[in-house]
Amino acid sequence: MTTATDTLLDGTHTVLTPEYVEFRFTLAGIYSRFLAWLLDTVIVGALTAAALFFLNVVMMAFPGAASALGIVVYFLMDWGYGITLETAWSGQTVGKRALGLRVIQESGVRIGFYHAALRNLARVVDRLPLLYLVGGVSALVSGSQQRLGDMLAGTIVVRERRLKVPSALGASAEDGLLADPLFVSRVKRLTTEERELVLTAALRREELRMEARLRLFSALAARLRDALALEKPDHLSDEKWALLVAAALLPPPGSRALPARLRAS
Repeated sequence: MTTATDTLLDGTHTVLTPEYVEFRFTLAGIYSRFLAWLLDTVIVGALTAAALFFLNVVMMAFPGAASALGIVVYFLMDWGYGITLETAWSGQTVGKRALGLRVIQESGVRIGFYHAALRNLARVVDRLPLLYLVGGVSALVSGSQQRLGDMLAGTIVVRERRLKVPSALGASAEDGLLADPLFVSRVKRLTTEERELVLTAALRREELRMEARLRLFSALAARLRDALALEKPDHLSDEKWALLVAAALLPPPGSRALPARLRAS
């Protein structure tokens, strides 16, 4: 649902939904991305050294292949590290997580294996001739801080913002609908995309102008009616209906933590 008509203004990536609702993401700067890369490079180097240690027997048997094997192992570790973690951690590596950065699609949604693989395999070109010079220049002139790998994969790197669960969602827990087993079971069957959509709308609704907010929740309520195969109670507004669905998706109050992919801003 978060399809892309985007604008880039002053380090901000703006995504316009089909309901003409804007969501803004703060782009990560070159310096913070460099620090994240530096930390990841140290980790990849350590993993490579550990792998080569276990391959020491093979290298001793074929000393002429030692250098070539080291290079192959390094690139396998480097690519595997980035692709695996960015896929499993919704666009983060250890370095990005430490610096509060995340890779997302230009449309504002999380990346998958395809995007992680493309942007990481393109590092071979971005690193030329030394220390990501090609990638750095590309990011500086692109206007959206994208290196060549990001352009190829259709991704951007953004700063992560911790979002607190609005008090309105906590208050919704008192509504009797949340005690209805049928309602709760239908909500739990929502797809990952639908869950992200509901939670994002609930968390960011205060950032929207009233007209856009009404449009968004009207469309969202219609989608939820079809997804849940349930009619919205007459006494509930579209927004209240969506907030109740969001409340049913959240973990218990004592352990309430937002999904990591919803913290990017």
